[in-house]
Amino acid sequence: MSVVVVTGGASGIGRALAAALVARGDTVAISDLDGDRVAEVAEALTEHGPGKAYAAVLDVADAEAVADHYQSVKADHGRLDLVFNNAGIAVGGLAEELTLDHWNRALDVNLRGVVHGVHAAYPIMLEQGYGHIANTASLAGLVPMPMGIPYTASKFAVVGLSLALRAEAAGRGVKVSVICPGFVDTPLLTTGNPGLPQTEMSKNIRTFAKQAQPRLYSAEALAKDVLHGIRRNKALIVAPASGRAAWRAARLSPGGAVRAARIAVARYRRQVE
Repeated sequence: MSVVVVTGGASGIGRALAAALVARGDTVAISDLDGDRVAEVAEALTEHGPGKAYAAVLDVADAEAVADHYQSVKADHGRLDLVFNNAGIAVGGLAEELTLDHWNRALDVNLRGVVHGVHAAYPIMLEQGYGHIANTASLAGLVPMPMGIPYTASKFAVVGLSLALRAEAAGRGVKVSVICPGFVDTPLLTTGNPGLPQTEMSKNIRTFAKQAQPRLYSAEALAKDVLHGIRRNKALIVAPASGRAAWRAARLSPGGAVRAARIAVARYRRQVE
């Protein structure tokens, strides 16, 4: 049985991860900004067992709150085995449509939220001499994704952070992985630019996602891929297969990846003009 933290656990990938972890018998601390929803999820997962889940309200942009939460989990259970710094938001729109508020919110949640989780979990795991940190990035952290560059920038940063930390942590007994999914069928595709000015992209993320990836991946399938990758201590966990293909293509031809992105931008402009 592992003691696990999952942020952004009220829905989507976080909920699917928590469900898979509880199903294998783990104790899972699920946190989210949506206190009512995360409490319902924790209760439902515990009811099905055999593991158990409990809920916490957490804003990952609040460094002190994140540190307190991770320390509380450690204090309650005596250890912290596995952490999923998973909470994230979608920010979409062309660069000229976006304000600094869009940029700041994307960086606060998607990047600083991971930084806060790492900063809180890593010292605990160093003291223990073991543990595994898994940070949720995106395929958009491996290939250029236009019409949402604050999101893309934050996810590229999470990939770099995770791979560099993996190198540092390897000699200290701590493992680090980064999760890079393609488009997953979650509420993130219907809640773009939360609390921020909307754009055509943010109002129709799901439609544009399906143009790029006609078959959206399920959060449950991704959770299985992620746990398999964690067991194998993979540095990068990229799914589904179409995402791995896009990643390989971008590595082989960075210029080709940019040209493909330009085609997507041109199509988007035609649709919204």
